[in-house]
Amino acid sequence: MSWKTLDDMDLAGKRVLVRVDINVPVEDGRVTDDTRIRRIEPTITDILKAGGKPILLAHFGRPKGQFVPEMSLRPLVPALEQVLGATVAFCADNRGPAAQAAEASLAEGAVLLLENTRFYPGEEKNDIELATEWSQLGDIYCNDAFSAAHRAHASTEALARLLPACAGRLMQAELSALEAALGQPERPVVAVVGGAKVSTKLDLLGNLVARVDHLVIGGGMANTFLAAQGIDVGKSLCEHELAETAREIMDKAVAAGCTILLPSDVVVAREFRAGAPSETVAADACPSDAMILDAGPETVARVAAVLEGAKTLIWNGPMGAFEIPPFDTATNAAARKAAELTRAKRLISVAGGGDTVAALNQAGVADDFSYISTAGGAFLEWMEGKELPGVAALNG
Repeated sequence: MSWKTLDDMDLAGKRVLVRVDINVPVEDGRVTDDTRIRRIEPTITDILKAGGKPILLAHFGRPKGQFVPEMSLRPLVPALEQVLGATVAFCADNRGPAAQAAEASLAEGAVLLLENTRFYPGEEKNDIELATEWSQLGDIYCNDAFSAAHRAHASTEALARLLPACAGRLMQAELSALEAALGQPERPVVAVVGGAKVSTKLDLLGNLVARVDHLVIGGGMANTFLAAQGIDVGKSLCEHELAETAREIMDKAVAAGCTILLPSDVVVAREFRAGAPSETVAADACPSDAMILDAGPETVARVAAVLEGAKTLIWNGPMGAFEIPPFDTATNAAARKAAELTRAKRLISVAGGGDTVAALNQAGVADDFSYISTAGGAFLEWMEGKELPGVAALNG
């Protein structure tokens, strides 16, 4: 990759426009979860240590190009100051005389937070005039918002082409982890893909079978693949209309030398509720009045064996209905096996996606994975093999 990092830039005395994702939950004017703020701290700290002046550009919510008081970034200032250990000045606009005056008066060692970029319609339209106006506030552009890199917006794409540009520490870590997982990975590579529907991950599956050695399919998605092989899945969540598509993906995998691992045994129940009576049966023996809610122990053992022989793991989506016990068993077991191998330095493990992060946290192993992405859509599009505008712009 040809993108630059903060280490490649002379930051001393420079105004650094930093695109961050601090779209955090706020209740009654207070930040209730500062995770995203904590993740930008290394970037801001390094800029300050190098003598630079960080000027933060960020979006918040979906104001659709209008000024919406409830979506102001002002309430984030106390949380930012606490995490960064620095004074954070706030400007109630992000362009024009007010922003220029705030930038000009920014004290050394302080941080400037500009108002919500999405208060102007030009942001989501990737407007070059808006980006040009922002570029006059800085000398260097730093993108530390991988989670917004899949959107060609003025603050993520156009602005990056107007100033010397680099990746922040969070962006750098994300890109390095993903490059290690899919760019030039250590083989064998295993991908675990779960979730409810095949239809939401067609591009992902099509890309992965050509790039990984083993593809483990779990969750409701697995039911569609089982049905495509003529197996009765009872009342399970299943996209029967995608049977032909599932068979095409399996054919593509065979051609690419990728093995697909589907459940050989399953946990079924008549009700979808915590503690519902359940039983384990062969994958082709689901009762007609039951639904498949998890993979069985034989399947878990097969997944563990595949992980034992792997060097790299990419994980997106749970293997079962992990939100409700006992249907979290397969996801927890596979996650703990991956964590064990990662701790032993035998596996590089990269995971991402909302349900995935929740499942790994529930299994108590999130901190043991090599890297966990909280980027959502950007992570998924990267796995699908799509070019991300915010990353492409950093490559010049």
